[in-house]
Amino acid sequence: MAKYNSQPEPSGAASADHFTLPDLCTAPAISLVVLVAELLALVLLFAGAEISWVRLALLSLFVQWVALLSAGALCASRRALARLPLAGGAMAAFALVLAVTFAVGLAADRVVAGAITGPSVDWWPILRQLVIASIITALVLRYFYVQQQLRAQEQSELRARIQALQSRIRPHFLFNSMNIIASLIETDPQTAESVVEDLSELFRASLNDAGNLVPLADELALCERYARIESLRLGDRLTLDWSLAPVPGNARVPLLTLQPLLENAIYHGIQPLPEGGRIGVRLWTDGDRVKVEIDNPLTPEPARSDGNRMALANIRSRLAVLFGVRAELETGPRDGRFVTTLTLPLDDGAGAAG
Repeated sequence: MAKYNSQPEPSGAASADHFTLPDLCTAPAISLVVLVAELLALVLLFAGAEISWVRLALLSLFVQWVALLSAGALCASRRALARLPLAGGAMAAFALVLAVTFAVGLAADRVVAGAITGPSVDWWPILRQLVIASIITALVLRYFYVQQQLRAQEQSELRARIQALQSRIRPHFLFNSMNIIASLIETDPQTAESVVEDLSELFRASLNDAGNLVPLADELALCERYARIESLRLGDRLTLDWSLAPVPGNARVPLLTLQPLLENAIYHGIQPLPEGGRIGVRLWTDGDRVKVEIDNPLTPEPARSDGNRMALANIRSRLAVLFGVRAELETGPRDGRFVTTLTLPLDDGAGAAG
């Protein structure tokens, strides 16, 4: 029997009263840091009295060293900063950037100006660099704080929508299941007992926490339970073709992600057809990702219903919050069938997107 235990809340969903930083060690983040640093060097160049290629080169070298070293220091201390309260973490990050600026400014004074001024340190340029770094760092940290608050608000609203979606089982599905159980109690009590167990597991999952990550094998087991109930209802009209490669143990999925996709395939691909049809469920691994594909016949239904679009949009939102760009949900016709493909990252211990 599948168990739906709670999974620790991912780093991307950190509490809003703790200090969080985006991951500055990724290639896109580093590229953005380099670009912004170079733009700042150009601003400093045109704000000064002298405009020359030599001064641009020196400013670019200094600003890039400060920016990249600060990003590296913040990236290395990201986990430690996340354990601090909001104000304490912000002050620690602020002091870390100023320390890097001071160290780079002192080194630049010794390397560039040391040959001219001798052993004495010219503190005025270093002080000016610290003031500029303080202003820019304060603005960046304020930007990160606003982004954190917006993300917390979005996650709160998303969690409320997910709970609303998960807390309801289609009424007609419940009524049909109860009718199936009632009709089987006398003729086939063993099957009726199995339907009760399957239905209880579906309700157990629907009442679980919306943010839980469960093993992919458990989610597939939930899909099989749902499919067994629907097979009893639809009879020969429903044919399920399961083609599942061995499920990696580190593959995890948000609870109730695959079951709504299978439900959509049955309600929009099989139920409108008097003769029924076949639904294919495939699972395979592709490098560090696992893919699940569900296909069903295209029906004369004029458009996918609003409920279907809402379910797909909800699943996409959940995947974006938990995995970022590492997870994808693609839908569309292919070779005369409607195909839904879910791509999930294998858990490498890094958690969800920050």
